[in-house]
Amino acid sequence: MPSPYRVIFSAPGTKGFSTAGFFGRMPLSMMGIGVVTMISQLTGRYGLAGALSATLAMSAAVCGPQVSRLVDRYGQRRVLRPITLVAVAAVAGLLICAQQGAPEWTLFVFAVGAGCVPSVGSMVRSRWAAIYRGSSRDLHTAYAWESIVDEVCFIFGPIISIGLSTAWFPEAGPLIAAVFLLVGVFWLTAQRATEPVPHPKSQHTGGSALRSPGLQVLVATFVATGAIFGGVDVVTVAFAEERGHKAAASLVLAVYALGSCLAGAVFGLLHLKGNTGTRWLVGVCAMAVSMIPLQLAGNLPLLAVALFVAGLAIAPTMVTTMALVEAHVPRTKLTEGMTWTSTGLAVGVALGSSAAGWVVDAAGAKAGYAVPVAAGALAAAVAFLGYRRLAGPAATGGRGEDDRHLRTDDDERVA
Repeated sequence: MPSPYRVIFSAPGTKGFSTAGFFGRMPLSMMGIGVVTMISQLTGRYGLAGALSATLAMSAAVCGPQVSRLVDRYGQRRVLRPITLVAVAAVAGLLICAQQGAPEWTLFVFAVGAGCVPSVGSMVRSRWAAIYRGSSRDLHTAYAWESIVDEVCFIFGPIISIGLSTAWFPEAGPLIAAVFLLVGVFWLTAQRATEPVPHPKSQHTGGSALRSPGLQVLVATFVATGAIFGGVDVVTVAFAEERGHKAAASLVLAVYALGSCLAGAVFGLLHLKGNTGTRWLVGVCAMAVSMIPLQLAGNLPLLAVALFVAGLAIAPTMVTTMALVEAHVPRTKLTEGMTWTSTGLAVGVALGSSAAGWVVDAAGAKAGYAVPVAAGALAAAVAFLGYRRLAGPAATGGRGEDDRHLRTDDDERVA
């Protein structure tokens, strides 16, 4: 029996756009942590570093859904290329101001522009959805594959970003991240054959994809989940520096992503029965509980082990989330809907990294791990409160009766 991963890549063009998406997503794991490392190297102030990282994330949170809404209407190539050029120019301005010791307000101005990056992961997933719409088994595998790609980015991204900034020059990490973004987006948008065709203007109903009650639950939960990730990133860098091994933070964070990567690879091979909303709730709660042992780690090896275990819950939860978005959001707004989940994460990363930076400055690195613990508890609480909106049958959301029957028939084959 062929591997499910081999099956999904039998479609023409899939290898090309997935590879381009990998490069385009590298800045997701490199830019924020690169800015934290750069500013801490140049000024020694984790509060400022966390605030700038938060500004990047908040800017992405505001701009991302708007960019994706334009993509749904006009196509990926027409929208992504000019937006990417703006973001890369802003990154260049940020690095020059940091290197020259410009006033702090200039750093924040350019950080806003640097955060206006497209959600490349959503663009790639929308291509998979266009190819395998009506086949939930193949789409599950495709989403699992993209979660693996996400985690590979988070394995190597921090290593590259922190490693270059500490071994070469402080601005090297964010600089290489901008190069990855430019290459990935232009390569992806050059592949026109697999680009989803924009829906006619008459099919676009008014309002945002966020009007979907199910999507509201997912986004709210992901705000708290993002705070977990943002807090872990900032505190781990500070934790490693306190122990005299700042560069080792990249390896520890890579182990965190490795746990998620392995879990995602296995999850993509499974054909699970039962309610998708229930699996999602279990995943969110597992992420929350996994934050508790971090406060008990007294050295970097123990911290790496704790983060590896914590990472096992991430990819399966992300895969399930994308399946829920695809079920609860109209087809004409799918890219926007997927981007809203990324937006929730970005807002959470902003809040988590900022809060963690201030806690580290005030009470030290170990105390900073209270931030992801609190964020995990909040994520679980929101997930429980909103579970009913996800557990019930999803509305067709404008997909149409034929598409709903296709989905139902395929789910029965999977079961």
